[in-house]
Amino acid sequence: MDTTGIARLAAPVGERDHVQGPSDAPSTLVLYGDYECPYTRRAVPAVRALQRERGDGPRFAFRNFPLVEIHPHALHAAEAAEAAGAQGKFWEMFDLLFAHQTALTDADLRTYAAELGLDADRFERDVSTNAHAARIEEDVRSGEASGVAGTPTFFVDGLRHDGGYDADSLRAAIAAGRPATGG
Repeated sequence: MDTTGIARLAAPVGERDHVQGPSDAPSTLVLYGDYECPYTRRAVPAVRALQRERGDGPRFAFRNFPLVEIHPHALHAAEAAEAAGAQGKFWEMFDLLFAHQTALTDADLRTYAAELGLDADRFERDVSTNAHAARIEEDVRSGEASGVAGTPTFFVDGLRHDGGYDADSLRAAIAAGRPATGG
């Protein structure tokens, strides 16, 4: 936390992150999310709306924060997204996982991988061996260090946004140059 009591992003957006938008965008949104969390799913269209209406951003980064205690498929879904990312299809898998949030069994994940044309053997090997567990754990640790306790949690230009996660609230936080509080 800074002197104002607002939590700061502990790990700045960098090369390891899944990012959409230019690095010189006027603002950056970071979302810590869980593929099985219905609230995260509701937040994603708000981000997409902001991306569509603003040609210059915001830059958007997603970090995994699977709430495994309450979402039994969240960790494997994160593994599937990372396995797809290893084959250059992170965002396509990201969209499929949220579009089919109630269908996240291992069989479902294999179906999505096939839909995306991924190398099935490589995908299966990555998911079944937890090949991307360290990356997911790194996201979780950075979230915890940033004060993330649940999902979705947004950071606007490095400061935690404690307001709503609808497009209007996020737009206002970006316009103000700092996150909103309350909600």
